[in-house]
Amino acid sequence: MTTSPASGTRADDADDADEADDCTVAVAARATDLTKVYGQGETRVVALDGVSITFRKGEFTAIMGPSGSGKSTLMHCMAGLDAVTAGSARLGDTELSVLKDKQLTRLRRDKVGFVFQAFNLLPTLTAAENITLPMDIAGRKPDRLWLEKVIETVGLAGRLSHRPAQLSGGQQQRVAVARALATRPEIIFADEPTGNLDSQSSAEILGFLRNSVREMGQTVVMVTHDPVAASYADRVVFLADGRIVDELESPTAEAVLERIRRFSTGSSHG
Repeated sequence: MTTSPASGTRADDADDADEADDCTVAVAARATDLTKVYGQGETRVVALDGVSITFRKGEFTAIMGPSGSGKSTLMHCMAGLDAVTAGSARLGDTELSVLKDKQLTRLRRDKVGFVFQAFNLLPTLTAAENITLPMDIAGRKPDRLWLEKVIETVGLAGRLSHRPAQLSGGQQQRVAVARALATRPEIIFADEPTGNLDSQSSAEILGFLRNSVREMGQTVVMVTHDPVAASYADRVVFLADGRIVDELESPTAEAVLERIRRFSTGSSHG
């Protein structure tokens, strides 16, 4: 069956809507037909299979899916931590696949913030020194007003002279969030940031990430398996077998849980 140019197709309409949307909303990062393959022959695993997604500036996106769905792989490719096999990964206007190692390192340092499940703090440094470490390494002076706002937002004013061993898990993750925000990155990638925390500390960290989007205009992309964590986001993107299978705007924990129940579990790279 053919379709006349006048009537168009649903796919065309969706593409046009995306283009119109991109004209009015700035894009922080975008994947286009992104494919990531690990191994060869019998050990070949397709972790991402032609994924296309846009992360808009000033938006909090949660990425969910069963183990092996490709969610962490997608984040690593978008953050320039892992090279793509095919397709495109862009941060702002920059195509990551054409950058040399030094350029990628500089881009990650200047434009990307990271928050991981393991807090990744240096034990010999104070909270304040851990927060400013990326800028110290780069030889850049922090913006004092911005730094004060970040520290106030994450509630660390009274803990800046403490070393990580003197802080609770929740406080250590606050330091990690502050470090990610301190450089004023264009995008923050958070990989299971509340995975090692109790429910109260988790709620605090998620609240800080939410506030950084709402009050500071930050862009956050978070991988999580927790429906409650995902409910803090503006939207949730669901992956299964390396493909985007669903998307949910203005999520609630109940709605996220209901969607998850539809998906079967997998294995391999998550």
